[in-house]
Amino acid sequence: MKIVTDCAADLPAQERDELGIIEAPLYIQFPEGEVNSADLTPDQFYDRLEAMRPEIPSTAQPSSGVFASLYGKLADAGKVLSIHVSSGLSGTVNSARIGAGQIKEKVVNVVDSMTLSGGQRFQVLAAAKGAAKGWSLDAITERLDKIRQNTEVIYTLETLEYLARGGRIGRVQALLGSVLKIKPIIHVDKNDGKYSTVGKARTIPLALESITEHLHQTYAGTELWVSVMHGRFTDGAQSLADMLGKRLNIKRLEILRISPVLGVHTGPGIVGAAVAPMSLMSDLG
Repeated sequence: MKIVTDCAADLPAQERDELGIIEAPLYIQFPEGEVNSADLTPDQFYDRLEAMRPEIPSTAQPSSGVFASLYGKLADAGKVLSIHVSSGLSGTVNSARIGAGQIKEKVVNVVDSMTLSGGQRFQVLAAAKGAAKGWSLDAITERLDKIRQNTEVIYTLETLEYLARGGRIGRVQALLGSVLKIKPIIHVDKNDGKYSTVGKARTIPLALESITEHLHQTYAGTELWVSVMHGRFTDGAQSLADMLGKRLNIKRLEILRISPVLGVHTGPGIVGAAVAPMSLMSDLG
């Protein structure tokens, strides 16, 4: 079974290559032309982003034809499981489903992760490791459902400017009136895969404390895999990692960068975490 995803899963290249995960492109559209997000390092991207202010680039999903071509090349290898960024935030899943319908071999199963970034990554890793162990498609998708329902993706931003300009503001709209003063605490709603605010704070340190408290209340006592994610905010990421380490029962902790295609909508000042119960990941190796 071949596992396909997109770069919104924030998979480190070494991890992707070792597990044989295929990554569909997501594009950033700059005034001078379109770029595959995977072709930019985070720092290269943020340099270009900051040079463009107050304008920001836009993003684009792969066409159904790109997916059809990709799936056609993989069809001879057997089943394909394609896991993508939330349909509540992107049209990528829809393109994938249309593309899957365009190939003669009915071997492609498309999954809406209903999340993104580290939360999407947990599902992709589980699928790839489950497939390597010889799990059936039903067993893998059942595990993905459990991971989806028990994973939290939560973050804060130095400014809502990028989220608003990129049209991804959703239910965060209510905070726009105080955009310059309030640091929102935003998570991905498990019911519809869209952004929703769970709190707000006046400073980043207070926002990180709120994230920590939210996760403590959600997972008290549970053994966890925690991925701290950031754009270009190393100090904030380390502060959050330290706070979480003191309050949560963490079995695996890492600090990762979010992909440029997500950074378009958040700016460099994003910091947050993706959290999953270790029990849903540990038997996969």
